[in-house]
Amino acid sequence: MTTRLLCLSFVALLSVLLTGCGYNNFQSLDEQTKSAWSEVLNQYQRRADLVPNIVATVKGEAAFEQDTLTKVIEARAKATSIQVTPETLNDPAAFSKFQAAQGELGSALSRLMVVSERYPDLKANKGFSDLRVQLEGTENRITVARNRYIQTVQEYNVLTRSFPNNLTALIFGYKVKPSFAVANEAQISVPPVVDFNKK
Repeated sequence: MTTRLLCLSFVALLSVLLTGCGYNNFQSLDEQTKSAWSEVLNQYQRRADLVPNIVATVKGEAAFEQDTLTKVIEARAKATSIQVTPETLNDPAAFSKFQAAQGELGSALSRLMVVSERYPDLKANKGFSDLRVQLEGTENRITVARNRYIQTVQEYNVLTRSFPNNLTALIFGYKVKPSFAVANEAQISVPPVVDFNKK
């Protein structure tokens, strides 16, 4: 009888300790970061799915610059070749590699859209115009999804680093998760030059 009472007391004490140490918060925020990351991947996939349609439409413009088109195709291939798993969230190197590949695709698509302005037939093409609107909408969705992920990771990381939750994190192996970073921070800190006199 005393052994049973002792076991029940131990279980009750353990339950109280675990609820007060943030363990459940770790579970909740870890799942939220995974969910937010899945939404980011969903939007990246939507963008990758649009690229072949954009490329096919642009190829119809015979004089279009092949170098720009090739860079878009290569960037898409690279971005979609990286396998992303939930463990990617805990591996800063893999996360950075994935982020860089997505950044290259975004840059290549931006260059494609800028170059397309020089082709009046392409600009007038209804299919291209619709795809461009879809791409812009997708880029906005990516931004929203990334912002949600950043906020969720921030909450998780604050929990991981705050006392006494940091002790729970240490015991159960919860590590700080990487957040999105800007690859070309120095470049984007320079304000763009706007010259309305250029033709």
